[in-house]
Amino acid sequence: MTDKNKTVTSPEDKKMLTSLFWRTMTLSASWNYETQQALGYTYAMLPVLRRFYPDKEKRIEAMKRHNVLFNTTPTMGGIITGLTASMEKKASEDPEFDTTSINTVKIALMGPFAGIGDSIFQGTLRVITLGIGISLAASGNVFGAILHILLYNVLAHLVRYYGVTSSYEMGDQLMSNMSESGLMGRLTKAASIVGMMTVGAMAVTMTSFSIDKVWTIQGSEIVVQDVLDSIFPCLLPLVLTWGCYKLLKKGMSPALLMLILIVVGTLGKMIGMI
Repeated sequence: MTDKNKTVTSPEDKKMLTSLFWRTMTLSASWNYETQQALGYTYAMLPVLRRFYPDKEKRIEAMKRHNVLFNTTPTMGGIITGLTASMEKKASEDPEFDTTSINTVKIALMGPFAGIGDSIFQGTLRVITLGIGISLAASGNVFGAILHILLYNVLAHLVRYYGVTSSYEMGDQLMSNMSESGLMGRLTKAASIVGMMTVGAMAVTMTSFSIDKVWTIQGSEIVVQDVLDSIFPCLLPLVLTWGCYKLLKKGMSPALLMLILIVVGTLGKMIGMI
Protein backbone atom coordinates (compact mmCIF):
# COMPACT_ATOMS: atom_id res chain seq x y z
CA MET A 1 0.00 0.00 0.00
CA THR A 2 1.12 3.57 -0.63
CA ASP A 3 0.81 6.44 1.80
CA LYS A 4 -2.52 7.35 0.25
CA ASN A 5 -4.01 3.88 0.74
CA LYS A 6 -3.80 3.23 -2.96
CA THR A 7 -3.56 -0.48 -3.71
CA VAL A 8 -0.51 -1.45 -5.72
CA THR A 9 -1.53 -3.77 -8.57
CA SER A 10 0.79 -6.69 -9.22
CA PRO A 11 0.70 -8.78 -12.44
CA GLU A 12 -1.45 -11.29 -10.56
CA ASP A 13 -3.81 -8.49 -9.54
CA LYS A 14 -4.09 -7.31 -13.15
CA LYS A 15 -4.95 -10.81 -14.29
CA MET A 16 -7.56 -11.07 -11.54
CA LEU A 17 -9.06 -7.67 -12.43
CA THR A 18 -9.26 -8.58 -16.11
CA SER A 19 -11.23 -11.69 -15.18
CA LEU A 20 -13.40 -9.59 -12.85
CA PHE A 21 -14.05 -7.12 -15.69
CA TRP A 22 -15.25 -9.83 -18.07
CA ARG A 23 -17.41 -11.45 -15.41
CA THR A 24 -19.23 -8.17 -14.69
CA MET A 25 -20.89 -8.75 -18.09
CA THR A 26 -23.01 -11.41 -16.38
CA LEU A 27 -24.40 -9.22 -13.58
CA SER A 28 -27.94 -9.42 -14.97
CA ALA A 29 -27.63 -12.87 -16.56
CA SER A 30 -29.36 -14.57 -13.62
CA TRP A 31 -31.53 -11.67 -12.47
CA ASN A 32 -34.35 -12.76 -10.18
CA TYR A 33 -37.02 -11.06 -8.06
CA GLU A 34 -35.56 -12.19 -4.74
CA THR A 35 -31.91 -11.11 -4.89
CA GLN A 36 -31.86 -9.51 -8.36
CA GLN A 37 -28.18 -9.36 -9.49
CA ALA A 38 -26.75 -11.20 -6.47
CA LEU A 39 -25.82 -14.42 -8.29
CA GLY A 40 -24.15 -12.49 -11.09
CA TYR A 41 -22.25 -10.39 -8.55
CA THR A 42 -21.07 -13.48 -6.68
CA TYR A 43 -19.95 -15.09 -9.93
CA ALA A 44 -18.03 -11.94 -10.89
CA MET A 45 -16.25 -11.91 -7.52
CA LEU A 46 -15.10 -15.55 -7.67
CA PRO A 47 -11.60 -14.77 -9.09
CA VAL A 48 -11.11 -12.30 -6.24
CA LEU A 49 -12.30 -14.68 -3.55
CA ARG A 50 -10.25 -17.60 -4.89
CA ARG A 51 -7.12 -15.45 -4.89
CA PHE A 52 -7.48 -13.94 -1.43
CA TYR A 53 -9.17 -16.83 0.40
CA PRO A 54 -7.32 -20.10 -0.24
CA ASP A 55 -9.13 -21.55 2.77
CA LYS A 56 -12.36 -23.11 1.53
CA GLU A 57 -14.47 -22.18 4.56
CA LYS A 58 -13.48 -18.53 4.43
CA ARG A 59 -14.12 -18.47 0.69
CA ILE A 60 -17.61 -19.91 1.17
CA GLU A 61 -18.28 -17.33 3.86
CA ALA A 62 -17.23 -14.55 1.46
CA MET A 63 -19.44 -15.98 -1.29
CA LYS A 64 -22.44 -15.95 1.05
CA ARG A 65 -21.57 -12.36 1.91
CA HIS A 66 -21.99 -11.32 -1.71
CA ASN A 67 -25.03 -13.47 -2.48
CA VAL A 68 -27.44 -10.86 -1.11
CA LEU A 69 -29.76 -8.34 -2.74
CA PHE A 70 -27.91 -6.17 -5.25
CA ASN A 71 -29.04 -4.22 -8.29
CA THR A 72 -27.45 -1.41 -10.25
CA THR A 73 -26.70 -0.37 -13.83
CA PRO A 74 -24.37 -3.17 -15.05
CA THR A 75 -21.91 -0.70 -16.58
CA MET A 76 -21.52 1.13 -13.26
CA GLY A 77 -21.23 -2.21 -11.48
CA GLY A 78 -17.57 -2.29 -12.48
CA ILE A 79 -16.77 0.49 -10.01
CA ILE A 80 -18.51 -1.30 -7.14
CA THR A 81 -16.96 -4.71 -7.88
CA GLY A 82 -13.49 -3.15 -8.06
CA LEU A 83 -13.99 -1.39 -4.75
CA THR A 84 -15.31 -4.49 -2.98
CA ALA A 85 -12.42 -6.51 -4.43
CA SER A 86 -10.04 -4.08 -2.74
CA MET A 87 -11.97 -4.42 0.51
CA GLU A 88 -11.90 -8.22 0.28
CA LYS A 89 -8.12 -8.04 -0.08
CA LYS A 90 -7.90 -5.99 3.12
CA ALA A 91 -10.27 -8.37 4.88
CA SER A 92 -8.07 -11.33 3.97
CA GLU A 93 -4.97 -9.55 5.30
CA ASP A 94 -6.45 -8.00 8.45
CA PRO A 95 -8.30 -10.30 10.90
CA GLU A 96 -9.78 -7.21 12.59
CA PHE A 97 -11.35 -5.93 9.37
CA ASP A 98 -15.13 -5.46 9.65
CA THR A 99 -16.48 -7.54 6.76
CA THR A 100 -20.00 -6.13 7.24
CA SER A 101 -18.68 -2.84 5.84
CA ILE A 102 -18.30 -4.52 2.43
CA ASN A 103 -22.03 -4.98 1.97
CA THR A 104 -22.65 -1.59 3.55
CA VAL A 105 -20.58 0.01 0.79
CA LYS A 106 -22.33 -2.05 -1.89
CA ILE A 107 -25.78 -1.01 -0.69
CA ALA A 108 -24.75 2.64 -0.34
CA LEU A 109 -23.43 2.80 -3.90
CA MET A 110 -25.85 0.65 -5.88
CA GLY A 111 -28.75 3.13 -5.72
CA PRO A 112 -26.93 6.34 -6.70
CA PHE A 113 -24.89 4.56 -9.37
CA ALA A 114 -28.05 2.99 -10.80
CA GLY A 115 -29.69 6.37 -11.19
CA ILE A 116 -26.58 7.94 -12.70
CA GLY A 117 -25.83 4.96 -14.93
CA ASP A 118 -29.36 4.66 -16.28
CA SER A 119 -29.46 8.37 -17.03
CA ILE A 120 -26.09 8.41 -18.80
CA PHE A 121 -26.04 5.07 -20.61
CA GLN A 122 -29.69 4.13 -21.11
CA GLY A 123 -31.26 7.57 -21.31
CA THR A 124 -28.52 9.54 -23.08
CA LEU A 125 -25.68 7.58 -24.71
CA ARG A 126 -27.88 4.86 -26.14
CA VAL A 127 -30.33 7.40 -27.58
CA ILE A 128 -27.53 9.44 -29.19
CA THR A 129 -25.69 6.48 -30.72
CA LEU A 130 -28.96 4.92 -31.87
CA GLY A 131 -29.96 8.20 -33.51
CA ILE A 132 -26.66 8.29 -35.40
CA GLY A 133 -27.08 4.67 -36.47
CA ILE A 134 -30.70 5.13 -37.57
CA SER A 135 -29.84 8.23 -39.62
CA LEU A 136 -27.29 6.19 -41.58
CA ALA A 137 -29.50 3.10 -41.85
CA ALA A 138 -32.40 5.21 -43.15
CA SER A 139 -30.27 6.24 -46.11
CA GLY A 140 -29.51 2.60 -46.89
CA ASN A 141 -26.09 2.46 -45.21
CA VAL A 142 -25.57 -0.99 -43.66
CA PHE A 143 -22.96 0.42 -41.29
CA GLY A 144 -25.64 2.33 -39.37
CA ALA A 145 -26.39 -0.58 -37.03
CA ILE A 146 -22.71 -1.48 -36.73
CA LEU A 147 -21.77 2.10 -35.85
CA HIS A 148 -24.42 2.22 -33.12
CA ILE A 149 -23.18 -1.03 -31.58
CA LEU A 150 -19.55 0.08 -31.72
CA LEU A 151 -20.07 3.60 -30.36
CA TYR A 152 -22.22 2.51 -27.46
CA ASN A 153 -20.29 -0.58 -26.43
CA VAL A 154 -16.79 0.88 -26.77
CA LEU A 155 -17.65 3.78 -24.47
CA ALA A 156 -19.61 1.61 -22.04
CA HIS A 157 -16.87 -1.02 -21.85
CA LEU A 158 -14.16 1.58 -21.25
CA VAL A 159 -16.14 2.90 -18.29
CA ARG A 160 -16.69 -0.63 -17.02
CA TYR A 161 -13.02 -1.65 -17.35
CA TYR A 162 -11.48 1.47 -15.84
CA GLY A 163 -14.19 1.45 -13.20
CA VAL A 164 -12.95 -1.97 -12.06
CA THR A 165 -9.22 -1.16 -12.15
CA SER A 166 -9.36 2.41 -10.83
CA SER A 167 -11.68 1.68 -7.90
CA TYR A 168 -9.56 -1.34 -6.94
CA GLU A 169 -6.40 0.76 -6.94
CA MET A 170 -7.99 3.59 -4.94
CA GLY A 171 -9.62 1.24 -2.44
CA ASP A 172 -11.48 2.79 0.47
CA GLN A 173 -9.76 6.09 -0.35
CA LEU A 174 -12.38 6.43 -3.09
CA MET A 175 -15.18 6.47 -0.52
CA SER A 176 -13.26 8.87 1.74
CA ASN A 177 -12.61 11.32 -1.09
CA MET A 178 -16.23 11.20 -2.27
CA SER A 179 -17.49 11.74 1.27
CA GLU A 180 -15.08 14.56 2.17
CA SER A 181 -15.73 16.45 -1.06
CA GLY A 182 -19.49 16.13 -0.69
CA LEU A 183 -19.69 14.31 -4.01
CA MET A 184 -21.47 11.30 -2.50
CA GLY A 185 -24.22 13.50 -1.10
CA ARG A 186 -24.70 15.24 -4.44
CA LEU A 187 -24.73 11.94 -6.31
CA THR A 188 -27.30 10.52 -3.89
CA LYS A 189 -29.54 13.56 -4.24
CA ALA A 190 -29.25 13.53 -8.04
CA ALA A 191 -30.01 9.81 -8.14
CA SER A 192 -33.07 10.32 -5.91
CA ILE A 193 -34.39 13.01 -8.25
CA VAL A 194 -33.79 10.86 -11.32
CA GLY A 195 -35.36 7.87 -9.58
CA MET A 196 -38.54 9.76 -8.68
CA MET A 197 -38.82 11.09 -12.24
CA THR A 198 -38.39 7.56 -13.57
CA VAL A 199 -41.07 6.16 -11.26
CA GLY A 200 -43.46 8.90 -12.35
CA ALA A 201 -42.79 8.25 -16.02
CA MET A 202 -43.18 4.49 -15.56
CA ALA A 203 -46.56 4.95 -13.85
CA VAL A 204 -47.81 6.69 -16.99
CA THR A 205 -46.09 4.74 -19.76
CA MET A 206 -46.06 1.20 -18.34
CA THR A 207 -49.34 1.08 -16.39
CA SER A 208 -52.47 0.67 -18.50
CA PHE A 209 -55.75 1.40 -16.73
CA SER A 210 -58.79 3.07 -18.29
CA ILE A 211 -62.58 3.00 -17.95
CA ASP A 212 -64.27 2.10 -21.23
CA LYS A 213 -67.79 2.80 -20.02
CA VAL A 214 -69.87 5.11 -22.22
CA TRP A 215 -73.02 6.73 -20.83
CA THR A 216 -75.82 8.05 -23.01
CA ILE A 217 -77.65 11.01 -21.51
CA GLN A 218 -80.42 12.69 -23.53
CA GLY A 219 -79.00 11.32 -26.76
CA SER A 220 -75.44 12.46 -26.02
CA GLU A 221 -72.65 9.99 -25.41
CA ILE A 222 -70.33 10.64 -22.49
CA VAL A 223 -67.07 8.71 -22.50
CA VAL A 224 -66.04 8.37 -18.85
CA GLN A 225 -62.33 8.10 -19.66
CA ASP A 226 -62.38 11.28 -21.74
CA VAL A 227 -63.99 13.15 -18.83
CA LEU A 228 -61.32 11.89 -16.41
CA ASP A 229 -58.52 12.80 -18.84
CA SER A 230 -59.89 16.31 -19.21
CA ILE A 231 -59.73 16.73 -15.43
CA PHE A 232 -56.46 14.90 -14.68
CA PRO A 233 -54.65 13.07 -17.52
CA CYS A 234 -53.40 9.59 -16.56
CA LEU A 235 -55.10 9.80 -13.16
CA LEU A 236 -56.10 6.12 -13.06
CA PRO A 237 -52.59 4.69 -13.71
CA LEU A 238 -51.27 6.97 -10.96
CA VAL A 239 -53.96 5.87 -8.49
CA LEU A 240 -53.41 2.20 -9.34
CA THR A 241 -49.64 2.49 -8.90
CA TRP A 242 -49.99 4.33 -5.60
CA GLY A 243 -52.57 1.83 -4.34
CA CYS A 244 -50.30 -1.13 -5.15
CA TYR A 245 -47.41 0.60 -3.42
CA LYS A 246 -49.44 1.17 -0.25
CA LEU A 247 -50.65 -2.45 -0.19
CA LEU A 248 -47.09 -3.77 -0.59
CA LYS A 249 -45.87 -1.42 2.12
CA LYS A 250 -48.53 -2.78 4.48
CA GLY A 251 -47.20 -6.30 3.97
CA MET A 252 -49.31 -7.76 1.18
CA SER A 253 -47.36 -10.35 -0.80
CA PRO A 254 -46.62 -9.52 -4.47
CA ALA A 255 -48.17 -12.83 -5.58
CA LEU A 256 -51.48 -12.02 -3.85
CA LEU A 257 -51.49 -8.50 -5.25
CA MET A 258 -50.94 -9.78 -8.80
CA LEU A 259 -53.76 -12.30 -8.33
CA ILE A 260 -56.12 -9.53 -7.18
CA LEU A 261 -55.20 -7.38 -10.19
CA ILE A 262 -55.83 -10.30 -12.55
CA VAL A 263 -59.24 -11.03 -11.02
CA VAL A 264 -60.32 -7.37 -10.96
CA GLY A 265 -59.07 -6.83 -14.51
CA THR A 266 -60.87 -9.91 -15.82
CA LEU A 267 -64.17 -9.03 -14.09
CA GLY A 268 -63.93 -5.42 -15.21
CA LYS A 269 -63.41 -6.46 -18.81
CA MET A 270 -66.33 -8.93 -18.66
CA ILE A 271 -68.77 -6.25 -17.50
CA GLY A 272 -67.38 -3.67 -19.91
CA MET A 273 -65.96 -1.28 -17.35
CA ILE A 274 -62.25 -1.48 -18.12
